[in-house]
Amino acid sequence: MFADPYRLDLTRYPNEHMTFGKGAHTCLGAHLARLEIRIMFETLLPRLASIEQAGDIIRVRSNFVNGIKRFPVRVSARYLSTTKPATPISRRPVTETRTSLREHEGDLVVQAVDHVADDVIAVTMADPGGESLPPWTPGAHVDLILGPGLVRQYSLCGSPSDSSTIRVAVLKAPDSRGGSVLVHERVHPGSTVRVRGPRNHFQLVDSPRYLFIAGGIGITPLLPMMAEASAASADWTLLYGGRSRASMAFTGELSGYGGRVTLVPQDEVGLLDLDSALGQPRDDTLVYCCGPEALLAAVEQRCASWPVGALHLERFAARPSAAEAAAEKPFELVLARSGLTLTVPVGRTVLDVVQDAGISALGSCREGICGTCEQMVLDGDVDHRDSILTEDERARNETMMICVSRCRSDRLTLDL
Repeated sequence: MFADPYRLDLTRYPNEHMTFGKGAHTCLGAHLARLEIRIMFETLLPRLASIEQAGDIIRVRSNFVNGIKRFPVRVSARYLSTTKPATPISRRPVTETRTSLREHEGDLVVQAVDHVADDVIAVTMADPGGESLPPWTPGAHVDLILGPGLVRQYSLCGSPSDSSTIRVAVLKAPDSRGGSVLVHERVHPGSTVRVRGPRNHFQLVDSPRYLFIAGGIGITPLLPMMAEASAASADWTLLYGGRSRASMAFTGELSGYGGRVTLVPQDEVGLLDLDSALGQPRDDTLVYCCGPEALLAAVEQRCASWPVGALHLERFAARPSAAEAAAEKPFELVLARSGLTLTVPVGRTVLDVVQDAGISALGSCREGICGTCEQMVLDGDVDHRDSILTEDERARNETMMICVSRCRSDRLTLDL
């Protein structure tokens, strides 16, 4: 799971611990164990001035357990006098913690709305009570729940090291279905916005060199990536195209990177020169691209000869496919944990059928681009139609996005 599993890193993310199992195999005592651990630390740490290792660690090793058998420590008390009270301990219920690494949903208050380009605003939000927000990594996005049935996904474009605020940028799209217009017209400092997340399907993988390619509002997830690459002393360049210079967001922030950034306003110099940028495959370079579908398709085409895994894309809309509707057929859906057998007809999604049956399953974008509806596949030949999973992940057939993907075989079994 981790390259350095024995290092204590409370900020590690993603941090999908397997200690208590997962899914149908989750330990029934997991919540009690976490509560006991929390109480132990809340009781112990305020009373100690220091704690340090005082001898060799002896581990238990078997086919089933790899834990600590003996770990001697040396401690010193915080107070010499037993009459002085210990530091007060917060008794806030565990369920109210706002720093959980699990996906969070709650109301945030808007601190600032800044115009960063023509028809683009940056919205900065914070917890109304001043609590720390859930940690996130470059490439992550959140859902803005703007109203009943109105949920939109926006990439986080602030700094992951800032746990007090998050920032998203919203383009007022000319073909808006209501989400971006609502944000532009009704969101202002002091507004309350319901936010769910963060989640990340566009993670920055370690590499000595990166080529970032952005089109329009696609610059947003790349901003924290470039900052992280710089912090890691990686070599990187950015090609950033837009309709005009005035329409390109965050150019002021990008100017600090100097010659690493190439701005390509279409009305001045034409389209991005992808042939020059991608014509020669490189083994030491990862390509990260976000923007309109025409740009993504062009980058995909030119990266076909690059090493497998070199290209990383994020789409703001579902990948188009004219053959999908013609290939649809009804299939049987088995929900293993619920004991239900249902039918998914033509024109209905797995998510629709599951929710109609009264089974709790989340879904946000319903276009296969946000990852909220991802479920584990136990059996069946999945017809993957999402824009998230890589070709390798699709081949493994372990999960699917049930808002868009279907089944090629007659039966699909999910761990639901």
